[in-house]
Amino acid sequence: MKKHMIDFCKRGLMTACGGPVILAVVYFALGQAGVIQALTPAEVCKGILTVSLMAFIAGGISVVYQMDRLPLTGAILIHGGILYLDYILIYLWNGWLKRDLTPVLIFTLIFAVGYALIWLMIYFSTRNNIEKLNKQLRES
Repeated sequence: MKKHMIDFCKRGLMTACGGPVILAVVYFALGQAGVIQALTPAEVCKGILTVSLMAFIAGGISVVYQMDRLPLTGAILIHGGILYLDYILIYLWNGWLKRDLTPVLIFTLIFAVGYALIWLMIYFSTRNNIEKLNKQLRES
């Protein structure tokens, strides 16, 4: 377990550096949509810190796929669940998502569809690569 916690922290720190970039994209989109006009220094600091935390958790949680005793379905559920909580809590805390049922349901639907599509693309890509490698091994 200690190894997994160390891996979590390493992966998290590597991706946390992207937090400010993610924040810039979010603030740009909110500005273009007319949701925000200006930010206070406190809002900028809160945004940088919370998005860096969000990126840290998102990067670190991929360690669940390295746990030998955890079935793939369990790893997917844990990974997806933690990512969902990570994103929705940060979005709600920062006020980027209204605290109302409709926006939360829309966010949830978009997250679920996006997560499933990305996971399926990775799964099929990996499966195709494995098939190619197995074919090469059989031929040699």
